[in-house]
Amino acid sequence: MNVLLVDDSRLARTELRHLLQAFPDVTVVGEARHAAEARARLQDLRPDLLLLDIHMPGETGFELLASLEAAPHVIFTTAYDEYALRAFEVNALDYLLKPVQENRLAAALEKARAKLLAPAVVEAVAAPAQSVPDEPPPTLLTEHDQVFVKDGERCWFVRLSDIRLFEINGSYTQIYFEQHRPLIPRTLQHLEQRLDHKVFFRANRQQIINLKWIESIEPWFSNTLKIRLRGGPEVEVSRQQSVRFRELMSL
Repeated sequence: MNVLLVDDSRLARTELRHLLQAFPDVTVVGEARHAAEARARLQDLRPDLLLLDIHMPGETGFELLASLEAAPHVIFTTAYDEYALRAFEVNALDYLLKPVQENRLAAALEKARAKLLAPAVVEAVAAPAQSVPDEPPPTLLTEHDQVFVKDGERCWFVRLSDIRLFEINGSYTQIYFEQHRPLIPRTLQHLEQRLDHKVFFRANRQQIINLKWIESIEPWFSNTLKIRLRGGPEVEVSRQQSVRFRELMSL
């Protein structure tokens, strides 16, 4: 498990390095003193886990996360206990108060291992999206990536594999995960270019579904299909996409 330490205190980073030596499967791949440095390290190193301070010069740890389209799992390390609720609202794995205790760090790392070792099965294969000529293709997000979602005053840090549906809602896109339905200012076309086509399928002009959340499929009118997702809702697949879906899911 590769870890990036983000803290403006050199002493705090040194102490974390020392504590992490007790865990043979953990490798500290880098350090960052502030959000700007962390962004560069994240892009270069792509760690599995971020040990992240909240109060830093310039941007806070929360502001760093809000600026990322995809990020590793996060464990907050801070001297302040008043941000714990907010930390879990962005789906942080844990919230460790300084000075960090080895037993609490061990428990937090175990949560990270459980997330990283969760099995994933991909059954459908699709052609990659066509990129715009003379422009680099957009960075593809895998189902294991996490994205920061903000809707008004609420925010979440969501693994893409937990999102079962993207649906147009006015000029926004609504995201379905757990019991939540936040709206984001992104088009389905933009999302389709970023999402892994092995996992996410454009069912019609209004909806993109996560193939792993399919509960049942039934024939529908005019040779189309109707798909029920675990946790709802039902999605009607367009005629053209029904043909493509049958091709993708056939041997």
